[in-house]
Amino acid sequence: MKRDIRLVMLLLLVIGCSLTSLTIWKVLSSRDRALAEVNIHGLNLTQALTTYTEGIVRQSSLLLLGLVERLETEGSGPAQIQRISALIGRQQPLMPQLSGITVYDHQGRWLMSSNRPIPQGANSSDRAYFIHHRDDPSREPFIGPPIRSRANQEWVVTVSRRFNDAQGKFAGVVAVTLGVENFLRVFGKLDVGQEGAIGLSYADGTLLVRYPFREQDMGRNFSKSPIYTQYLVDQTVGTAAYTSSLDGVERLYAFRKSETLPLITTVALGKHEALAAWRIEAALSAVVVAGLLGLTGLIGGFLILDIRRRTAAEEALRVAQQQLLDSNRQWAQLAKKDALTGLANRRCFDETLALEARRAQREGTSLALLMIDIDHFKRFNDACGHVAGDACLQAVSTLLETSVRQPSDLVARYGGEEMAIILPATDNEGAVVVARRILERLQHENIRHPSSPLGYVSVSIGIAAGRGSRLEPALGLIEAADAALYRAKAAGRNGFSLQPSGVASDG
Repeated sequence: MKRDIRLVMLLLLVIGCSLTSLTIWKVLSSRDRALAEVNIHGLNLTQALTTYTEGIVRQSSLLLLGLVERLETEGSGPAQIQRISALIGRQQPLMPQLSGITVYDHQGRWLMSSNRPIPQGANSSDRAYFIHHRDDPSREPFIGPPIRSRANQEWVVTVSRRFNDAQGKFAGVVAVTLGVENFLRVFGKLDVGQEGAIGLSYADGTLLVRYPFREQDMGRNFSKSPIYTQYLVDQTVGTAAYTSSLDGVERLYAFRKSETLPLITTVALGKHEALAAWRIEAALSAVVVAGLLGLTGLIGGFLILDIRRRTAAEEALRVAQQQLLDSNRQWAQLAKKDALTGLANRRCFDETLALEARRAQREGTSLALLMIDIDHFKRFNDACGHVAGDACLQAVSTLLETSVRQPSDLVARYGGEEMAIILPATDNEGAVVVARRILERLQHENIRHPSSPLGYVSVSIGIAAGRGSRLEPALGLIEAADAALYRAKAAGRNGFSLQPSGVASDG
């Protein structure tokens, strides 16, 4: 009957595991495909946005290059500035992304602004792009961090070039301002969902533009964020999944570094939104499989119930029998334990010593025995009481158990305050090591003993050991260790003594 139940349950288990495994595999595979599609979509968007950004910056750089050549060739006098202003007025409509073009002299004073009259005393010598060109002789364009335009107070990103005078010295800066709003207008046309985000940042991690726009994010540096330190430092293109440090939303990031400019484009889609369709599909699959499993389980349950009705009595008997065996096993274990100390009791000690002695004689190995007596224990009981005496026995027992190393070593309560340690495969030298370890640990433990000359609980230890066929019977080994114990006590206690010469010796 039990075999029939197992076969039915095995069949149900195989069917259930198969359906569940196939469903899980299908769901996880579809999830991986959904994430892969999101990553490909993100990388495609980064490529398009990178191309768009490079085109704007390239156009701005070419425009600046022409203006710089005119300024260096014709000079920056009022007449020349007026001609440049007229030229810019004709070219600016061709680049709607431009917010304005401004020319500064070597002290940062405004010489010309394409989008508004020059304010009285306007000076931009404190701007990062001006300081960069003033201190760096490079003629390459510089993309500055986002700033608020002093012309119209809108957020802009600057692309600037330096121009020199006839002697090759710094003469000023020409800057193109690109409105952040123009970038946001383009970014906003891309569908990245409610939790998506698009970012354009400098290679050092400074954020230039982010959609959706949040003013507190402008110019923020995320070079310490995990996605920057783990991915953007070493890779030029890739994907990652991280929780944004800006708003705490978990997103799937696709990033791409420009090959020609120190810019990084990132497209991030909310992971929750990206997996919305997958979750619906997974839920439907789970419902269908749960229904099939439920129907299979119902049929199997009726079958098992019929079998169980015929085997209930047998099962109850088996359980009762097992409980009885477990109880007997527990009592057998308790019969070998000392109730107070938890150590092996005298019966277990005698059986183990006889067994180890026979094994040592048969295999030709050493066997050592330590007989241990707590010094002045009667005085301890008289001074501190029997409750404290019991606690002292327990503490010493615990210390003895932690002082042995091998699993085969046995610590037992021999009787009263006397303990014993059986050390298989151990000679006199090994036994002495254990004895010294016990004495050192007792001294370190410093269990208070008001009636002891030492002031703390100490023990006396007798050691006996033998080897192979020359090993005395177990009783002889006990007598030798006991005699050594009495010599240790006679010598002043708190020490150990070896067996008398020729008794249970190694020969």
